Amino acid sequence: MDHKVLILNQDYSAISLCSVQKAFSLIYLEKAEMLEKYENSFLRSISATYPKPSVIRLSRYVHIPYKGIALSRHNIMKRDHFQCQYCGSNKNLTLDHLFPRSRGGKSTWTNLLTACNRCNTRKGDRTPEEAGFVLKQQPKKPTLVAFLRLHATNMDQSWAHYLKAEAV
Repeated sequence: MDHKVLILNQDYSAISLCSVQKAFSLIYLEKAEMLEKYENSFLRSISATYPKPSVIRLSRYVHIPYKGIALSRHNIMKRDHFQCQYCGSNKNLTLDHLFPRSRGGKSTWTNLLTACNRCNTRKGDRTPEEAGFVLKQQPKKPTLVAFLRLHATNMDQSWAHYLKAEAV
């Protein structure tokens, strides 16, 4: 039951991910319908067998005010694929401010990135250009759909159709 289920609003826009148990509950209570299922994977009770949902669509439209992806240490590291953006290492990771806080840099999606402790220490109180570092990718704020698409664990192939609209 470690699979995740993609939840779509009534207009087929991606909202979130949930557990198979939660998705099955929504379907059973007729609050959602199953659009896609995992192949050769079932939920079993004493007297019945049910297909395991992969994509569900809510029966009623739910207005969700979009607040964006939360700016957090974990989400920045997910965005950066848990790699140092200077050397590519995945050991002893920290967060680094491109424009240092001591010089007025803010904690924003476009100013924070993942760096290993060694590179972060070498960079110190300088910008990457001043330290002679080259970025692997320029940091930017991810969209919800792009974040779901890139970082959903055990993403089912059937999700691609529903998430392709706003891919990175």
